[in-house]
Amino acid sequence: MIGRDGHALPADHSARLPLNNEVHARPPEALPKRARLTYLVLFGELDMAPLADLCARFGVLPPAPDANHFSADLGPFRLKWERHTEFTRYWFLVPAKGVANLFGATALEAVPRDWLQTLAGEVLVANHVEMLALPKTKPDEDKLSREHFDGNPMVGAEVAGGLGRAYTDFRIHSDGFGRLLIFDRAMTPRQRGRTVQRMLEIDTYRVLALLTLPVARKLMPVLGGFEAELSRITATMSGANETDEPQLLDRLTLLHADVVREHTGSQFRFSAASAYADLVALRISELREDRIEGLQLFSEFTERRLSPAMRTCEAAAQRLSITSERVARATQLLSTRVGISRERQNQALLESMDNRAKLQLRLQETVEGLSIAAITYYIVGLVGYAAKGAKSVGALPLSPDLVTALAIPVVLLVVALGVRRVRKSITS
Repeated sequence: MIGRDGHALPADHSARLPLNNEVHARPPEALPKRARLTYLVLFGELDMAPLADLCARFGVLPPAPDANHFSADLGPFRLKWERHTEFTRYWFLVPAKGVANLFGATALEAVPRDWLQTLAGEVLVANHVEMLALPKTKPDEDKLSREHFDGNPMVGAEVAGGLGRAYTDFRIHSDGFGRLLIFDRAMTPRQRGRTVQRMLEIDTYRVLALLTLPVARKLMPVLGGFEAELSRITATMSGANETDEPQLLDRLTLLHADVVREHTGSQFRFSAASAYADLVALRISELREDRIEGLQLFSEFTERRLSPAMRTCEAAAQRLSITSERVARATQLLSTRVGISRERQNQALLESMDNRAKLQLRLQETVEGLSIAAITYYIVGLVGYAAKGAKSVGALPLSPDLVTALAIPVVLLVVALGVRRVRKSITS
């Protein structure tokens, strides 16, 4: 690479440009003082086909297939799209005038209805947002609650260091959407965009974190069953004999497989819950909220509702990990015990084989002795016949019986040495 000053530099790292651009990913939209926005989070839909179809309808070039964020002005509305690990989210923004009919008309009305029906996935979060200028007189929170939040208790705070006010009730209304009302005192367009994005992300990540709560609740009785079975097995192990050990090991192996299955199936959800809860806390801190007298802060509401759920998830995850470790230790202990028993059996088997080998050696030595005697007998017999034949023709001056007697020790020694050499050649 050649720099502007003419100096030659090494080649760029392959990740330099993507990592540098990452800090600019998913920028907030610049919002006018009066704006209307609809926000959808679809869990499980990661396909870009609906986005490409919507862009084609309004003659806008769609994003690249590997893009994770996109924004464009489609004419009747402005679109912002983001793809995350588990979900896809859409922002539909339209300008608005006046303060009448808040939440009565929505930005979603500008989006083709038939296109909305093509969206896949499951709706996890859906919110309507109204942004308008802060009136000169102090807002009446009771009146806001009655007129726009069905009289529900509101959560609210001054945000952006006092440059704006935000209100919501964190409820799903009859139209299937939540509601967020933001008053702007002196925010810049980018500040307004960041504030809205942070508020919506608080709601999004809060729900995503809470997805783990049903998993934790469902896991608790299962863990109770695992712990009871482990207690029964360990209690039986203390008084078990060698014949019971294989059956106990089978039970422990099956239990370990069940624990590992549950651990594998829930590990991602527990890890995701922790990450999403951290993001909620981060987004709340970025709001720079100040108290509105009589209302809960967003941090207070979230801490009171989200924290107990996260503690339950953490307890379930920790309990599952401890159960897995206990089962693994019990399995290792019983496997060691079974291994010692098998080594003891193998040692007894080897001793038995050694005794049989010794007995076989004694039998072999006995057979060898008998074989030497038999071979000597036959050879000496042949020598005796030869001596008698030689005596009859006068070729042998000695007595055949004497020759036979003298041949016995000689033949015996030769045969014994011969047998010994053969055995030595075989065993060497």
